[in-house]
Amino acid sequence: MALVLLLTTGASRAQKKFSVYGVGFYNLENLFDTCHDAGKNDYEYLPGGTNKWTGLKYSSKLKNMARVLSEMGTDKLPGVGCAAIGVSEVENAMCLTDLCAQEALKARGMKFVHVEGPDQRGVDCALLYNPKLFKVSNVKLVPYIYILPQDSVRATRGFLTVSGTLAGEHVTIVVNHLPSRGATSFYREEGGRQLRLVVDSLVKADPAVKVIVMGDMNDDPQDKSMAEALGAKRKIKDVPDEPGGLWNPWWDVLASGTGTLQYDGKWNLFDQIIVSNGLLDRDGKKDYRELKLWQYQIFSRPYLFQTEGRYKGNTLRTHAGGAWLNGYSDHLPTVVYLIKERP
Repeated sequence: MALVLLLTTGASRAQKKFSVYGVGFYNLENLFDTCHDAGKNDYEYLPGGTNKWTGLKYSSKLKNMARVLSEMGTDKLPGVGCAAIGVSEVENAMCLTDLCAQEALKARGMKFVHVEGPDQRGVDCALLYNPKLFKVSNVKLVPYIYILPQDSVRATRGFLTVSGTLAGEHVTIVVNHLPSRGATSFYREEGGRQLRLVVDSLVKADPAVKVIVMGDMNDDPQDKSMAEALGAKRKIKDVPDEPGGLWNPWWDVLASGTGTLQYDGKWNLFDQIIVSNGLLDRDGKKDYRELKLWQYQIFSRPYLFQTEGRYKGNTLRTHAGGAWLNGYSDHLPTVVYLIKERP
């Protein structure tokens, strides 16, 4: 069940009941199994590969990921956690089956949706969800068209589009992982443009749909891919008052000096959850008769950080400098909380 809150709202100061739902995103940083997938360049994550990826390491990685995923959302929803969590950098459905079988997630009855994509390394996006809270009705992997200068097409991660029902409303979650910074900005801007087309097609099919775009954007909120190509605005007042308008709440979070990953001692905030106009409380009246965005946070726990050495304060990764750290990820997760008045 969703958490039920008692809040005092409105001029009458009447106390009402509300349901709250968590929706999150987490880059799992290379959740690979120990077996070779035909046609994929997964050799570094095999027992004989450079990372010496054994069953012990895989089991430990699963346990660590399940711990984080099960705790996401519990700051506001203790004992409940998130209704849905998008993830990136997962190799295949077997990894997701093994992940959901971990006790921390099994206890919640978590399921997953995944479509095998064409990425050369074999990493995909997926959506974990609690079927008691989010009812999945349709799943589609929209391809990312990656055109190289020589007019050839590079196979890479697509846009996992999952439609369903949350709090009795039509909600569609788009999980993606845009090209890395090993590629030029153009390819992430192109990703933003293609994401924009996905959003436009969703609201054309159903103007009432509430869209959540999430993922590892490999760009910050103010970068062209997000701010211009996708059109995710910094201020709610600047969001077009139409179904496809998008708000990115993470601009000011990054500006405050924190983020989801570090590079050369500087924070970036690549892990964004962007919401469509229908989820916004535009006038600040806290009218929650329909599902609305309530709060948002970077999920953080002390165990997610290195506590000593040269990189003290950085995220505790699975590997660093060729050494196995038995950590978590180079990214921190993000969570948004949605709220709706109970009848």
